Amino acid sequence: MKKILLICMACNYFCSHAQLLNESLATSLAHMPLHCIRQEFPNKTSHTADSSTDAILLPSQLHPSFYGCLDWHSSVHGHWLLVRVLKLFPGLAIKDSIIDVLDNSFQPGKIEEEVAYFTRYKTTKTFERTYGWAWWLKLDQELHSWNHPLAKKWHAAIQPLTKHIVQLWKQYLPKQTYPNRTGVHPNTAFALAFALDWSRELKDSSFEQAVINKATYFYLNNTATPAYLEPDGADFFSPSLQIADLMRRILPAKKFIPWLNAFYEPRSIKRITEMPVVSDRSDYQIVHLDGLSISRAWCMKGIAKQLPASHPLKSRFEQTARHFLEKTLPNVTSGHYGGDHWLASFALYALGS
Repeated sequence: MKKILLICMACNYFCSHAQLLNESLATSLAHMPLHCIRQEFPNKTSHTADSSTDAILLPSQLHPSFYGCLDWHSSVHGHWLLVRVLKLFPGLAIKDSIIDVLDNSFQPGKIEEEVAYFTRYKTTKTFERTYGWAWWLKLDQELHSWNHPLAKKWHAAIQPLTKHIVQLWKQYLPKQTYPNRTGVHPNTAFALAFALDWSRELKDSSFEQAVINKATYFYLNNTATPAYLEPDGADFFSPSLQIADLMRRILPAKKFIPWLNAFYEPRSIKRITEMPVVSDRSDYQIVHLDGLSISRAWCMKGIAKQLPASHPLKSRFEQTARHFLEKTLPNVTSGHYGGDHWLASFALYALGS
């Protein structure tokens, strides 16, 4: 029933060209993390045990706030989704349920335990680097930009973890010699884009400049990117589009347009505007390709905004993004946990891009 409802709302929106996001659709998306944030299993902790003592710890013992939704980063961006929805639609019928979940997760004592995890074990300094770090800063940014008493309380509560992650990132950037050009979690361009957004919202000029310098070093001279080889079989990012989406944040239009023209060849444009085929949504890896359609859409929407009306990619990217979302949004609630635990966050971010 929930999937049918989402399909109908998606069709109603895209066929009528109404607003990108309405209260009904936001409610449907919010139900996904509301369901999984406190669901402990199945679970992929990504914990590297130091000994037999911590090897047997439950996910909720390792992470008292962010143990649900299969993995830490999905729990984090599930919390971001709930904050975003509550911020946009404060009168939601499910607002009390959302507030209850957020109040529980953002308890200062629990956040302190989340911080301690990063120093308690030998290998946890690199835990969730940099995908989970990026989503954490997106959550922090969302709370900071919301002028509401609850947001101020929650933002204050999570500062110990924000400060720790920013410190880790500032230590890591100078020694990151090469970018990760993958279509999954370690993708560098995606993470730098979110880090840049956060640094500008929070006015951390030193971090902003460090991100810009690293992005420029990695990507400014990239030409003829081999996007015609995308995607890999479990991608949820387009490596090339994530780079372009980052560079449009850094370069002024007069420099971004020639950069983009040199970055993509026609065969690569053809490839990235083709709808990814998802053969089995019950497969936890193959279903990543639904996320690829959604993340391609948000990148194309962002890039198109930087292009003049005369640029051939403007309308092509706009139309492709609309098509990808129209076809993929109904699959966000497929009934298979491999997609249900995370795709709603991607959908909400794309709809708001």
